[in-house]
Amino acid sequence: MNQSKSINSLEELEEILKSEIAVLLYFNTISCNVGEALEPKVKNLLNTYFKKINFYTIDLNFSSEIAAKYSAFVEPTILVFFEGKETIRKSRNIGIYELQEAIERPYQLIFE
Repeated sequence: MNQSKSINSLEELEEILKSEIAVLLYFNTISCNVGEALEPKVKNLLNTYFKKINFYTIDLNFSSEIAAKYSAFVEPTILVFFEGKETIRKSRNIGIYELQEAIERPYQLIFE
């Protein structure tokens, strides 16, 4: 099962992107109700269909350097990386089925 891990520094994030095949970054703040409601749905999606994607949260209030480097200024923002390359970017109004469809093809190409 994918556990939620928090990233607090740009160096830590860059190391993760170099060493892991599939990563989902979830940019949010504690004060964002939409982001708080969507996060468990995204985790459930990964745990159900995409077990090999690692889930990381980044709090925009405490990680402005990361947000600036990856242009994630809207909450929530989801970035999915495969083999260190940003493959999917979704922001604000994110449909869980739309996200699932976007992830399916690159995930299958890499893992199946």
